[in-house]
Amino acid sequence: MLPAGQRVALKIEYDGSAYSGWQSQPQLPKVRTVQTEVEVALSKIANSPVRVFCAGRTDTGVHAAAQWLHFDAPCDRSLKAWIVGANAQLPLDVRLTDGLSVAEDFHARHSAVARQYDYLIANTRTPSALLANRMVWVRQPLDANLMRCSLQALLGEQDFSAFRAASCQSTTPMRFMESTQVFRRGDIIQIRVVANAFLHHMVRNIVGSCLQVGLCEQPAGWLGELLAGRDRTQAAATAPPQGLYLTGVRYPESRSVPGSADLPFFPSATQE
Repeated sequence: MLPAGQRVALKIEYDGSAYSGWQSQPQLPKVRTVQTEVEVALSKIANSPVRVFCAGRTDTGVHAAAQWLHFDAPCDRSLKAWIVGANAQLPLDVRLTDGLSVAEDFHARHSAVARQYDYLIANTRTPSALLANRMVWVRQPLDANLMRCSLQALLGEQDFSAFRAASCQSTTPMRFMESTQVFRRGDIIQIRVVANAFLHHMVRNIVGSCLQVGLCEQPAGWLGELLAGRDRTQAAATAPPQGLYLTGVRYPESRSVPGSADLPFFPSATQE
């Protein structure tokens, strides 16, 4: 039994297709958000209001396989009661999958040291009816090797102004890109990026330009040129949201919070 006042961290996955992103929008009461669904479910278990804080505020239509949130328990409940009870109240496209009690200074967002996003592309002759909201369709052949090479220019501590949305509220465009990978399995291409944090639309803006390289419409060095130019207007259009997944949040080992998760329908991609 976890006592009242205990800080609880929960792992959550969701299909973002039906939601206007993670963050609650109280000024628009008819807009569905993942945060609101979770807070309503947990509040029913607690019989009192519960507010949650997440690791990354995903946008409209974006999914998560390993999002983390935290809240301070307003009453005595077991961890099982929080997870199983809330899942019974949540819609089927939102699921709590794991949890643990954490120190009072743990914060799902501020304690994170890295985040991992994956972007899925169906490089097929015809679009998939079953995965229409889970992948982005590109009919023309994509060169995964060129895409992989182009992303190498983004590694390290960089000014990502060229891939930053105009609405971004971050005080700095500097981010540390830890790793980039491109996998292909048959007709599916998976782009994976890991950084300490991401600017608004940063991943989708990077993918949009990377696709231009994969289509051989721009050279492999183009992403590096865009990065150096720091001009968002020179980059490609923002890639659609339905291919994007938050698949991992890394915390310091001392926090004992599990990390990334494989996408359930595409767990064993191989790098070319």
